[in-house]
Amino acid sequence: MGSKNKNLVIVRSVLEQGLTHAQAAERYRVSRQWVHVLVQRYQLGGPEALEPRSRAPRSRPGTTPEAVRQRILTLRKTLTRQGADAGPATIAWHLDNDGIDAPSTATIRRILHAHGLITPEPRKRPRSSYRRFEAELPNECWQADITHAFLATGARVEILDVLDDHSRYLLHIQAAPAFSGAMVVTAMNHLISAYGAPASTLTDNGLVFTARLAGRRGGRNGFEKLLQAHRIRQKNGRPGHPQTQGKIERFHQTLKRWLTSRPRPDTIEDLQTLLDQFQTWYNTERPHRATGRRTPAQAYTALPKATPGSALTEPEWRCRVDRIDKNGKVSLRYAGRLRHLGYGRAHAGRHVLILVHDDHAVTSDATTGEIIAEHRIDPARDYQPKLPRTHNTPTRRPDSGPSVNPRKKT
Repeated sequence: MGSKNKNLVIVRSVLEQGLTHAQAAERYRVSRQWVHVLVQRYQLGGPEALEPRSRAPRSRPGTTPEAVRQRILTLRKTLTRQGADAGPATIAWHLDNDGIDAPSTATIRRILHAHGLITPEPRKRPRSSYRRFEAELPNECWQADITHAFLATGARVEILDVLDDHSRYLLHIQAAPAFSGAMVVTAMNHLISAYGAPASTLTDNGLVFTARLAGRRGGRNGFEKLLQAHRIRQKNGRPGHPQTQGKIERFHQTLKRWLTSRPRPDTIEDLQTLLDQFQTWYNTERPHRATGRRTPAQAYTALPKATPGSALTEPEWRCRVDRIDKNGKVSLRYAGRLRHLGYGRAHAGRHVLILVHDDHAVTSDATTGEIIAEHRIDPARDYQPKLPRTHNTPTRRPDSGPSVNPRKKT
């Protein structure tokens, strides 16, 4: 029996069969108050008044106004078209900036879902499952990495970027056909002059950042020597584990989404112009979830800057066995570049042992132990002249016996 028919039976049992409200309620297993309501409705509107009525409230004061709903949809489409973040939290920030009372992020998400503007990602890890590490102060840690982009011609171009770990402030972004160690050192020197030296750096194990996985032959590269000179602690991610540099990896997603929303540039200069525009937008116009919806520029300037520690990093120690060439020189890789240690043609062909302690190299004959020369390596020059012999410099090992000139006939 339908609800309308049941209600009509209840009413007619009262009006036509003479049952009291209490008797009708007991017979049809409803409340006496409900019988009273049905009889009243029937007397006022007839059988049609007994139709089931909606239980929805007559007004919904919490419903999002249509104008706000349309603004949410417009922001979503505009931000997506610009290659910017367009999630519920970002949309809420823009609404607040426009002077509009933003609904909750859950409400914004429901509105976007209802209009098919969110693609479900069931396999995506929940944000709560990540372990977060964040520097407490600006300049406490700089993350650096090299990514790539493509020109309209299809040519691949590298992009060097440096990000402050605490504030996500983009300190540097530069395009080049390819980056050498010397170029990275130049960029780092510029940043230190502009922002001060950081307490530490975090990079992957690329050869422009570290020579620690290149074997003993290369020693420390230029980037590592620069960090040591400024007492900056160097940190490197575990090989094959990019999650360690998660912040800059996530930054690359933002960068590439922004670049993809624009036509590919024709030249590296055009790409650099785009990167400069991106840097301004990213630092000053884009709020960041991790910084309390502040822009990176606001977060970077809000606290005092960290500085390098007072302790030097572990000194560099190396042993090298080589032979002096016909021009009286030995090539030695130092700070990522080949340096030429000078000995003189008189020592050509001689097998030598070179002991390196940071920028100090002591060379001895590999057979007799006789000290041939000392060098103080200057990273600014390729040819390294030997130091003048002092009275404190031993000429041979204490236990090597009388010095013998192998060229002199006996």
